[in-house]
Amino acid sequence: MNAKNELFSIEEIEHFVNNHHLAFLYISKTNCSVCHALLPKVQKIMEEFPKIQMAFVNVDNVPDIAGHLSIFTAPVLILYVDGKEVLREARFVHVEQFKKKVEKIYFLTK
Repeated sequence: MNAKNELFSIEEIEHFVNNHHLAFLYISKTNCSVCHALLPKVQKIMEEFPKIQMAFVNVDNVPDIAGHLSIFTAPVLILYVDGKEVLREARFVHVEQFKKKVEKIYFLTK
């Protein structure tokens, strides 16, 4: 996935989540067609919420993340507010519903 904000360890993930008011993780696998198809849609949604910091994690590069965050499938989308998980979507994400949930959280945290 060669994203500019890709994280490669549990420590990097924890640091990212704990050091941003609004942190969003997009967790995927290398050979996951759903992951690759969903990513551009999620990135487009996140452009509408500039205060949310987005990072990417490839489970193949950080296998311990599965146990650390209780991840059983891919992709997994997790939104954190002040280090606390407030939204999690996995595998088959309804894009419009996801956007509405993010929007609600985003405007409640202003």
